[in-house]
Amino acid sequence: MPDRNPITIDGLNTSAWGPRGVLEDLVAGDVSAINATIAIWDDFDSTMAAISNWHQIFEENSDLVMPVRTVDDIHAAHQSDRCGIIFGWQNATPIGNDLSRLKLFHDLGVRIVQVTYNERNLLGNGCYELHDEGLSKFGLAAVAEMNRVGILMDLSHVGDQTTLDTIERSELPVAITHANARSQDDHPRNKTDEAIRLLVEKGGVIGANGFPMFFPNGFESTLDDYLDRIDYLVQMVGPDNVALGSDMCTEQSREWFEWLFSSQGTIPAENVAATPELYVHLNGFATEAEFQNIAAGLDRRGYAADDIAKIMGGNWLRLFGEVWRD
Repeated sequence: MPDRNPITIDGLNTSAWGPRGVLEDLVAGDVSAINATIAIWDDFDSTMAAISNWHQIFEENSDLVMPVRTVDDIHAAHQSDRCGIIFGWQNATPIGNDLSRLKLFHDLGVRIVQVTYNERNLLGNGCYELHDEGLSKFGLAAVAEMNRVGILMDLSHVGDQTTLDTIERSELPVAITHANARSQDDHPRNKTDEAIRLLVEKGGVIGANGFPMFFPNGFESTLDDYLDRIDYLVQMVGPDNVALGSDMCTEQSREWFEWLFSSQGTIPAENVAATPELYVHLNGFATEAEFQNIAAGLDRRGYAADDIAKIMGGNWLRLFGEVWRD
């Protein structure tokens, strides 16, 4: 292994933003940048409030984090031993029915937008929706506008047909920031081999998902279980298009998980699987402070140093550079 950790990027982190301990763990884990979720079941006003809150976090924790708008910012964060924060949405609902808001939010720093979250919105359908007819007319226009302004589209929670439509209709590569292969783990949150291969064919990247609920052993799962999912994706499409999307939820409460799994953020789910409180991720990868255990695990499995660097962050860097148009 090289002396200096490679640039490390987490393709999706939805932890509690505010506690300094979460930010300290990111720095302790030598995480160069994260796609930090600032919107899920959110509208325009609550998303604007989240951005405002982040500006306060940056001001109060400038020794730990900095905002990211360009690939150069990620390099700057890495060189200054801080974590770069990429504003990301897990749902396109903050724009309402106004496409001009995509440019507005891009100007405010939003760089990653998931087309839908679990269910239907104005753009298309989520992976838990009863039926998936693909992108709507409004969704097609939103894809074109995100291409134009330089926002990377995420398809992790998106329905199968809406996923394929977005990959096919986007002029730029898109991402699956945090999902695994359904052929390995048969779960609707995972992606079909068809979608993964089409994504890669068009230059996209898939971030292997570490969320314990999607593993057979749940919260008894280990780092090796996560490495098995990375291995599977690399065997399918090679090391140039596989990355990391931990899906960490550090310091999130039980109430937050119940909101997360609700319908449209308002109708409670019938059942929400038990989660640890305080939340821990995987045995051997319990918090962001243990992020480099992934690189060490890939090394033990015989991965070349260059391929480890790609998976840890290099593949995200390449994709961001192509889509963000610095």
